[in-house]
Amino acid sequence: MTDLSDTHVLILATDGFEQDELFKPRQALLDAGVKVTLASIKTDPIQGMQHDVKGDTIVPDLLLDDVDTEDYTALLLPGGVANPDTLRMNDRAIEIIEEFADDDKLIAAICHAPWLLIEADVVDGVRMTSWPSVRTDLANAGADVVDEGEVRDGPFITSRNPDDIPAFNAAILEALQEELEEA
Repeated sequence: MTDLSDTHVLILATDGFEQDELFKPRQALLDAGVKVTLASIKTDPIQGMQHDVKGDTIVPDLLLDDVDTEDYTALLLPGGVANPDTLRMNDRAIEIIEEFADDDKLIAAICHAPWLLIEADVVDGVRMTSWPSVRTDLANAGADVVDEGEVRDGPFITSRNPDDIPAFNAAILEALQEELEEA
C-alpha cells in the first residue's frame, strides 16, 4: 500500500449526516494515514443520525468559509437526508464542490450526498449511483444513473447507502493511492 500520509481529505457535513457514512469512511482514511478535516456551517458539534434516530455528534475542525480547496487532495460527502439538503442551500459548500470538480480532484459522495453534486452542476454525463430517491434528480441533471454498490467515473466515486460503505471506502483509498502513484 502506498503511503497516504501526504494526502488530505476534506469532509463537508452538518446536522443530520448519516452517522456511518461520515464516521466509517473517516476512520478508514485515518487508519490509512490520511489527514482528514471536517468542515461545517458551524463549529459547534453537529448531530449524526442512524437513519431516523439521533446518533453521535462530532465537532467540526473549521467553518466552510475557512476552507481553501488547494489544501486538500479529495472531498468526501456523507449522506443523510437533512445534511446534504441543508448544505446544498449554502453557497460556500457549493463553491467548494465546484472548485474540487474544476481541479479534477477526487469527490466521493454516498447516499443522498449526490444532491450536492447536482446543485454544483457537475453530474452531466457522469456515471453515478445514489440512494433510490435521488436517482431521478441525478438523471434529470444529466447523470448516467446506475444501481450499483460503488461507481467510479473519472474523479467521482458514488455509493448508494451504508451497506455499500466497505466498497466505497476501498474505492476511495484505491483512488488516493493511484493519484499518488501518478504524481
